[in-house]
Amino acid sequence: MTIEVRAGVAAAALALAGCAVGPDWQQPKVDTPPAWRIEYAQAAELANARWWEGFGDPVLDQLIAESLQENRDLVQAAARVEQFLGALRSTRSQFYPQFSYSGAASRNRASQTSITPLPPGTDRNYSLYEAALGASWQLDLFGRVRRQAEAAQAQVYASEQGRRGVVLSVVSATATAYIALRALDRQLEIARATEKNYLGSLQIFELRHKGGQVSELERSQVESQYRQAAAAIPSFERQVVQQENLLSVLLGRNPGDIPRGKPIEQLADPVIPPGLPATLLERRPDVLQAEQNLRAANATIGIAKSLYFPTLSLTGLLGYSSTSLDNLVKSASSTGSIAASLAGPLFTFGGIRGQVESAEAAQREALAFYQQVVLNAFRDTNDALIGVQKTREEYDALAGRARALRTYAKLSRSKYEGGATSYIEVLYAENELFAAELNAVATLAQRHAELVNLYKALGGGWVDGADPLAPAAKARQ
Repeated sequence: MTIEVRAGVAAAALALAGCAVGPDWQQPKVDTPPAWRIEYAQAAELANARWWEGFGDPVLDQLIAESLQENRDLVQAAARVEQFLGALRSTRSQFYPQFSYSGAASRNRASQTSITPLPPGTDRNYSLYEAALGASWQLDLFGRVRRQAEAAQAQVYASEQGRRGVVLSVVSATATAYIALRALDRQLEIARATEKNYLGSLQIFELRHKGGQVSELERSQVESQYRQAAAAIPSFERQVVQQENLLSVLLGRNPGDIPRGKPIEQLADPVIPPGLPATLLERRPDVLQAEQNLRAANATIGIAKSLYFPTLSLTGLLGYSSTSLDNLVKSASSTGSIAASLAGPLFTFGGIRGQVESAEAAQREALAFYQQVVLNAFRDTNDALIGVQKTREEYDALAGRARALRTYAKLSRSKYEGGATSYIEVLYAENELFAAELNAVATLAQRHAELVNLYKALGGGWVDGADPLAPAAKARQ
């Protein structure tokens, strides 16, 4: 074969390899709302900043850094990325010839009664030594390997976005859990202070009851009040330990104590991040992951359709074969072969068509899933935006109510001590104050949690800022 012919064959093979059956990828169209239902002023760079630092608590910053380094879910997610990278490398290897080697040594005994009997006096026993280098190459005529590589590449991207989604979830979960822990700490402090205050009142009323100054009814009312506060303490103590256990798991450690930083009332509010609906689709990991899974499903259709077409394989072998080890590498013992094979389906009775239909149905499923993820992303963001606004309003109202009840409780006790009212009014005021203080702290925690939810819903470049702390970044270094 001349050089010109060889070059022509190679060019034709490359041209055919560039043709791939099946639909090419097209970005799905999404009906994006023009704006959020709640609008806030834009704040530059906040979507890409480490928003948790906006709370102003160094302990929280340290806990999030530890969770990114040690969280077991992140280790699993990083391993999944490596699995898909390995699959992509294996798929891409099919673009190139595959080389192999072989060697064999055997002791054989020939038959004297075969079709070609041995000449008289020939030794029936002989040794055979073989060594060879082989090469094989399956030309990608109709883009089967190309579609496989496209699907594998999309799966790598999808797994990477899945890992980034875990980064987002771990950071958000750690921040939310820490805020909840500090809220429980504060509620426990309120319960203990209230219990101590009520105990003092009970002791006074018991002395007065013994002196005949107050009735058993009033003493029982005060005791009931004290028991209510006392019962709240073990409940909050239990919740504190359970919250510490939850945080420990997020940090990738055994259950144990969690360090504390600022009280919940001293945590600052990170500024509302910017973002339009269109940009949400460009930075939310779950949306990007669903998009890449859809792309992989689209490429799988081409893989299935390529089964309709023939495959062309080239193989070659060069080696030695000899009955004497001393003569194995001599030119007289050399062997070789080169071959081309063409194979394709003729009648499959719907076997290939079934695979194509299955791949097309999987693509439609992936498209519907992508569309659903986008809708949920818009909903999550709108929910978080309205949540931030309304929990702020709710907390302001509850904090004001707690202040009013604190004044009410103080004045009603003064009136009682002056004999101007019964203890029923004091009891009501203090019970209402106790519940209001607990409720205000819970709402404050919810206000902070809604800010966390908003950053989580919007995604943002801050995930890339947190990424160097995660296991996958270490694996790539």
